Amino acid sequence: MATEIEDEVQPNRPEINPASALTPEEIDRLTDDIIAALKTVYDPEIPADIYELGLIYRVDIDNERHVNIDMTLTAPGCPVAGEMPGWVENAVSMVEGVKGATVKMTFDPPWDQSRMSDEARVALDMW
Repeated sequence: MATEIEDEVQPNRPEINPASALTPEEIDRLTDDIIAALKTVYDPEIPADIYELGLIYRVDIDNERHVNIDMTLTAPGCPVAGEMPGWVENAVSMVEGVKGATVKMTFDPPWDQSRMSDEARVALDMW
């Protein structure tokens, strides 16, 4: 069973739940590396990464170091909806120590601009 990291959760940041079998050092490294991997994935039509856009809702790391991700899209009809989960799975699976990744698409709650980070707002000139 995963436990929640004790960090303050910001509205535009996903819930990250590491497995209890991981050491604090492993949790910190995996969390940082998974976030870095998520930041390499972009919607081709938007010049901000999916993490900063707030499209990642939840990241669970199980005891076998498999990562399960709940994510959404800016709109259900996004042209890359069929491809983006694979891009995310590939990026996260490349993180050292991760044994694999599975992405589940969800539209509950629906994405809105309040989930974007300040970095994404600057990139999209949305102040």
